[in-house]
Amino acid sequence: MVTGATRGGKRRVEPIYYLFLLPSLVLFTLAITVPGVIGIFFSFTDSIGIGEWSFNGLTNYIALFSDPAVLQSYLFTFGFSIATVIVVNVVAFLLAVGLTSRIRLKTGLRTVFVIPMVISGIIIAYVFNFLFSNSLPAAGAAAGIPWLQTSLLANPDLAWIAIVIVTAWQAVPGTLLIYIAGLLSVPGDVYEAADIDGASKTQQLFRITVPLVAGYVVINVILGFKNFLNAYDIIVGLTNGGPGTATRSVAMSIVQGFYGGDYAYQMANATIFFIVAVLISLLQLSLTRGRNTF
Repeated sequence: MVTGATRGGKRRVEPIYYLFLLPSLVLFTLAITVPGVIGIFFSFTDSIGIGEWSFNGLTNYIALFSDPAVLQSYLFTFGFSIATVIVVNVVAFLLAVGLTSRIRLKTGLRTVFVIPMVISGIIIAYVFNFLFSNSLPAAGAAAGIPWLQTSLLANPDLAWIAIVIVTAWQAVPGTLLIYIAGLLSVPGDVYEAADIDGASKTQQLFRITVPLVAGYVVINVILGFKNFLNAYDIIVGLTNGGPGTATRSVAMSIVQGFYGGDYAYQMANATIFFIVAVLISLLQLSLTRGRNTF
């Protein structure tokens, strides 16, 4: 017996379990918790990352809420995350439906579609940077399409579209695998019964498939949104936050502050961003609590 019953009917946890938990707990504390606490501490100072420092209370936090650059980074990050979540889930779901249907070479096609997931984000960004800056404008000039003759990355109003496209290109495979697992878990008898009742493929998709994989949709939306909030490498490789600061994410602002002399100020920014992420997580948990996601 690995666990034993106590007088109150509760099961007693064997001490060996705590021993197995200890290494992970120590590593998590040293790598995540301790640096996080130190960062929050310095957010109440005027530290530039090195040298002497002194406490300045809530000065950094007050300044953040009146900083238009910080507000712009939050608006871009959340807008970009929402748009990318929608694109990724729609594309991945449609691909999953196609790759689980009765088509030839579907196993090989699954392998092809998963390839972007194993390529470094910064490499993908540099490749697409060349395409957006050179290949597409050349194709636009040859085809006589005016709006395509200039790079999307140089347009402050359209650069975010290029970032969404590239981010989705890398993120779709992971989401696709989850949807494939969800679709394969749907009993085939359900579709056979629907065929007998005369339901069309479109009706089966919206009235059978979508409801039965709704739990997987929730998981993909949650995981995707959290990942896109921390977007950094692809944005750096594509626009480096430009043109100007049009595509600067919160993560970019924080990282640039670390080596730009705004250490304490950006630590305050990171603390607020952490609180926002926690609140979003709690909201998502409250919306999914009590539901069977798988």
